[in-house]
Amino acid sequence: MSKPVLLAVSEVGGYPNFSPIYEQLGFTVIAENSMRKVLKLLKKQTPDVIVAEFNYQSDFRDRTSSLESMMSVVQRHPEIKVVIFYDKEHEAQLARLQARFKIDAALSFPFKEEQLEAAVSL
Repeated sequence: MSKPVLLAVSEVGGYPNFSPIYEQLGFTVIAENSMRKVLKLLKKQTPDVIVAEFNYQSDFRDRTSSLESMMSVVQRHPEIKVVIFYDKEHEAQLARLQARFKIDAALSFPFKEEQLEAAVSL
């Protein structure tokens, strides 16, 4: 049986690489740092879990972040577990995204390793 796949999306970063934790939990990790590449990948592959960061972008006219592009694709696959990292100051903007899309867990920085493990576990 093949290992579950976790897609780690890090457009801005500034936090530790959590891949060792994901691998320790038994995932095959695919890391992407461009939403364009993520959207292309999602056309070919359906990961079991997606971990992505919410980067509020006030300059977007009709959306809050590039995450919305990904979420519009992911919503066609309700079996994908979605975990979002966010900064506490963008909680209100994230709530707007959560009102429109299924997000299984949202972790605000800083969070404990145990919280991450619990959020991504299948």
